Amino acid sequence: MRKKIIAGNWKMNTTKDEAIALLNSLTENIQENILSENKIVVVATPFPYLHFAASAFTSKKYFYTAAQNCSEYEQGAYTGEVSAKMLASLEVQYVIIGHSERRQYFNENDEILLQKLLQVHKQHLTPIFCCGEPLDIRLSNKHYEFVQQQLDACLFQLEESYLKKCVIAYEPIWAIGTGKTATPEQAQEMHAFIRNEIANKYSPATAEGISILYGGSVNAKNAVELFSCKDIDGGLVGGASLNAVEFKTIIQSMNT
Repeated sequence: MRKKIIAGNWKMNTTKDEAIALLNSLTENIQENILSENKIVVVATPFPYLHFAASAFTSKKYFYTAAQNCSEYEQGAYTGEVSAKMLASLEVQYVIIGHSERRQYFNENDEILLQKLLQVHKQHLTPIFCCGEPLDIRLSNKHYEFVQQQLDACLFQLEESYLKKCVIAYEPIWAIGTGKTATPEQAQEMHAFIRNEIANKYSPATAEGISILYGGSVNAKNAVELFSCKDIDGGLVGGASLNAVEFKTIIQSMNT
């Protein structure tokens, strides 16, 4: 049985005090009975706050800490970089790899992302690998081809035993931070396509076991409809994860 996952990506937001207050609010009065080993919450804070997140989740079952990125290098003279090895030492369990903003603003290409995946694997962390198309690709009806290329160049270079440990997040770039959301039908179609590609490359059993999340302006109003789709196993939530009340409502939507 594959996991249902609600992952919050804070991006470059919050001060230290705001981060601590938000973490405390997230874990207060949460209905933990709605969570389980197969229904979990992952929170990706900025690097400086990972320790606070790990500490806040120590006594909370089914809450996990994620980094928003990591270096493609293990260690060395790479000023300003943060390695997967460092993250593992901070009790981080997940790492977002290949977010569209990293690809667009920091020119992360497939070769770099593959090296990051390998570094994450070496440290026994779980990657949340992002893929998705920009608006012009969607409008030209080449979105399946575009996503397939992203998968082929990175995830599909991995051995099956490692791929089974990965999480995938489909994020239509045109729906990130825009307030636009893919319709449930559009999202389901792409999730089913990704799962089918995994089945073709590896095996149907592997495809059925991998969690595929939707990321693209997920909020409390659309979460239930999106997460009720057969192949959508949760969400990679951006702005709504900065509001504790809304994020907890999204978390609760896993049970509806």
